[in-house]
Amino acid sequence: MRITLGIFLTSIILITSGCGGGDDALKAVRNDPNDFADIKNPVDDFTSGSTGDSNNAGGLESNEVRITMEVPGSIAPDAELTRRNLRIVQPDRVSVYRTNPGLQNLGAADIDTRTDSNGYTVITFKNGLPLAPDVIIDATYGNARMRAFAADADRDVKVNPFSEYLVRNTLPTYTAGEFQSILDCAEDAGGQLCLNKYVWSTIADQVHDFEIDIPTTATVDSALALLEDHGDFVSYVASMADYALLDDTSSGKISASSADYNSVFLGVELGQTFMESTLSGSGQWGVRTAQEEMLQDSSGGVGYVYPALTLTSFDAFNIKVTSLASDIPYDRETLIHQAGNQFFARGSDQWELNTHASSPGAATLLSDIRLLAGRALYQSITGRGSSRIIGWTRNPYYLDAYTSTPANDKTGPDRVVSSFFSAGKAIELEASGQELKRLGTLEEQHVSMIELDLLRQQGFDASVLDGRTYNTVFLSSQFGDSAQPIRFESGLGTWQVNNGDITQSADTESLFRDNSGTVMTGSGTLTESWIVSPRLSRLSSGDADIGRLNLDIASEAADFEQPDLGMGASTPDGSLVAFNLDDSPLGDGFLIAAAQPNTTAPSAGAYRLQGFALGLAPDTNHLRHFDNSLLTITSGSSATLSLRTLDSQHDVTSETLSNATLNETAATSLSYATSGNGQVTFSAGNLTLEGFHTADGEQFYFRLRDTSGTEEQVGLVIATRIP
Repeated sequence: MRITLGIFLTSIILITSGCGGGDDALKAVRNDPNDFADIKNPVDDFTSGSTGDSNNAGGLESNEVRITMEVPGSIAPDAELTRRNLRIVQPDRVSVYRTNPGLQNLGAADIDTRTDSNGYTVITFKNGLPLAPDVIIDATYGNARMRAFAADADRDVKVNPFSEYLVRNTLPTYTAGEFQSILDCAEDAGGQLCLNKYVWSTIADQVHDFEIDIPTTATVDSALALLEDHGDFVSYVASMADYALLDDTSSGKISASSADYNSVFLGVELGQTFMESTLSGSGQWGVRTAQEEMLQDSSGGVGYVYPALTLTSFDAFNIKVTSLASDIPYDRETLIHQAGNQFFARGSDQWELNTHASSPGAATLLSDIRLLAGRALYQSITGRGSSRIIGWTRNPYYLDAYTSTPANDKTGPDRVVSSFFSAGKAIELEASGQELKRLGTLEEQHVSMIELDLLRQQGFDASVLDGRTYNTVFLSSQFGDSAQPIRFESGLGTWQVNNGDITQSADTESLFRDNSGTVMTGSGTLTESWIVSPRLSRLSSGDADIGRLNLDIASEAADFEQPDLGMGASTPDGSLVAFNLDDSPLGDGFLIAAAQPNTTAPSAGAYRLQGFALGLAPDTNHLRHFDNSLLTITSGSSATLSLRTLDSQHDVTSETLSNATLNETAATSLSYATSGNGQVTFSAGNLTLEGFHTADGEQFYFRLRDTSGTEEQVGLVIATRIP
């Protein structure tokens, strides 16, 4: 059984997944195989609710693929321009053959070919579409030869530098035994269906969602070298290639048939802006915080979209599936840093409420505590009907999230803890009839994100927070002050909660740049009393408490009103709460509070370290994303840290932004100190991780401080157990 099963499974996932997006999902399934539209070019086919790559599968049978070859401009300067500065051409020659890890031609595949009415090559696989990476489509135009895997989720096989990179940098990394296990999975060897048989069709499709421009002067080889310099692309491909090796025993599902989560989300971005001609090329910091979105119809009826994740479980053809989809409305604030140390703040009133939404898709639940998947993010559009329409597009990423052990077989995990990196762009769009055509790039964005998804509970009782002591950590940003145009602040402390009143004690560390560009640091304390209260949610079934919370200073916010400090959520038992700080006295950011445990700190274990550090130096700004680094506790007083980071740097004077470079370091020894009540410190030289662990010892939450060299860094980092 080949792709017919895959299409059916994908349809099930689309129908059963999503946070309020069911109608769109049903339309996608209904329209996919037989929408006989003309060939689409992503240059003039920018749509929200879709990923960056247009799908040209219209009019195809279920065992057919259409070939779209895209080459750098130097190879076909007069050909039709498409996305990423590539040109669409009809290949001179196309061959299809079976291959191995040595990328050898092992003989032609059993196919027929035809040319459609638009001149595109269509290939029919007589035995069904391949699912494994053992069938190559090889296309030549002039002297340019590139390859792609025939396994492609949308059946529009793009042959371009991205597909060629995928072919060259995955199969040769496998041993003969590993490659055979992938084939066995795809072919259902032994009669055991394997979820990861669909990984390759996902990879082959998602690599084309990356927004990386190929220079007009590039050759195929120089285009591949450019892709190699984009660490997020390289990391995604390598991680997905490893993901494909998980066997059928690794795929599982959550215990509940479905589970909905309140999302608390922070995205910190470093990029470059071209929005305003007088500031074009300047560097830009940005922060994104989750919001609830109010919707009002023509009759005055009001509804809300709440930041949310949905996990859905089911068995399809005896395959255990966990599907996930998310939709997180967010506000955004930015700070432009121009050469000569001129600063320009752009508040949330400058930007329409935007959305961070992921395409529904299958994931693997590994050992019941790690949720793994390749995630594609939807495009969005703001400014419709205005003088400037902006399209926002984001690159895919590899998800490696922690999930807790469910309380029983009727509920899902009470939390999903993740951090990930996604570069993207803001693109000016021009309306042309019903279409939106891409114009120039308005922003380049490198975004590091932390997301805590906390299980919703109908009828949540906020009294579970009372009488408890919490360890807390936060990180916030403030933009636009005349004396300190950019300021990052971290805090570490405790909360005592009684009847919703919070007595807190925290020490704070700040990192800021003054209006002359000088980098400075400071410290202080935070002792103000706050108030935590349940935030009523308006659902289709009526108003209810579902675990969302308000954080205020003097008095509780009224229902559906904006609280003083921000909104957040709690797990059903109150053991973990998180808030998005929003226009608070501390600025915009993320606060995490975990109930103090009465257990001892872990003395052994391996943990996935994720999160970000924000660096300031005299002439640079630096975003450092921890891309699945490894923290290993070796004893009650020692640990090691193997760093794997994606680094983006903005040079102030030259007004340049680096690609996200992938950097790895050998294990560094850390000292490990515990002080009771769950509080811990890891340190080595100028690097310090201070924070706390949860009662089960499965999670750590840290603030980071690094004073290496001339750069000062603060950060927010999570570490979660690896099975």
